[in-house]
Amino acid sequence: MTRKKQPNSNYCFVCGRENPYGLHLKFYESAPGEVIVEYTVPEQYQGYPGVVHGGVIAAILDEVTGRTQMGADPPRFMFTARLDIRYRKNVPTGQLLKIVGQAGTSKERIATATGKIFGPNGDILAEAEAVFSKRTR
Repeated sequence: MTRKKQPNSNYCFVCGRENPYGLHLKFYESAPGEVIVEYTVPEQYQGYPGVVHGGVIAAILDEVTGRTQMGADPPRFMFTARLDIRYRKNVPTGQLLKIVGQAGTSKERIATATGKIFGPNGDILAEAEAVFSKRTR
């Protein structure tokens, strides 16, 4: 499988290269409309001991779903209009996770996507459905 690395910003909490408090995730386009990242969440992002904070899970799912729209030519930068998350199981810190976003429908001003966080054994730990809106001025 060929993966194309997506660009990172400097200070984004999820992907920012220079954000001292950020997660520093690196996202890859694995297929048209599909984004993937493998990541081990450090302990400083836990809620309960050994469990990733729910807000951090939401941020990761927001980012991976939004990035499904960036592979277009030209890239589409959209705002999250709705993010519905289902927390299925505890997401562990200190273990390798696979995070996948897949584009759904796409119209001129609105797009949808889904995102999933898979645990070390391949089970779905959290998932999201997102709706994005095109930036207007």
